[in-house]
Amino acid sequence: MAARDYEKIAEDIAKDITGPLGIDIYDVEYVKEAGEFYLRIYIDKPDGVTIDDCEKVSRALSDELDKSDPIRDAYILEVSSPGLGRKLKKDRHFEKSIGEKVEVKLFEAADGSKEYTGILKSYDAESITVSDAEVPAAPKNSKGRKPSKKAAAEAESKASETKEMTFKRKEISTVRLVVEF
Repeated sequence: MAARDYEKIAEDIAKDITGPLGIDIYDVEYVKEAGEFYLRIYIDKPDGVTIDDCEKVSRALSDELDKSDPIRDAYILEVSSPGLGRKLKKDRHFEKSIGEKVEVKLFEAADGSKEYTGILKSYDAESITVSDAEVPAAPKNSKGRKPSKKAAAEAESKASETKEMTFKRKEISTVRLVVEF
């Protein structure tokens, strides 16, 4: 079975558990990292998720998954909040985030940059549109050091330019909410 199949099965089981608790399933991931499989369930609710919420869902979900045993591989179950700077992957995530500031990371540079921030204006099956799009100022170089003066000046110049940009979803690495303090 493919990872998406396991994710769908786990989400269906988790919904039966979280619904009565007033908790929503934000996302489900089944991934392999460092030789281990992880089943990650991200939960959310309007007033925020607590550790107790995560524990309740984790225990109940673990029991249900053990009973039905839909995933044949050994895996680690993790239940958590999606966090403040949550990734936007699904249409429902984009819908709830219209008007919010987002960070868009691309697989390949567009207009000289792989990263943009701006206000999520719209989305559809093929693309997302960000208004007031700008390049974050002075990114670090590939070795994690401060950029050269020339690179910093170029980034500063681009950061001052704002515009509306549309990105094809297949060209996007990640989109996440920007947390500002």
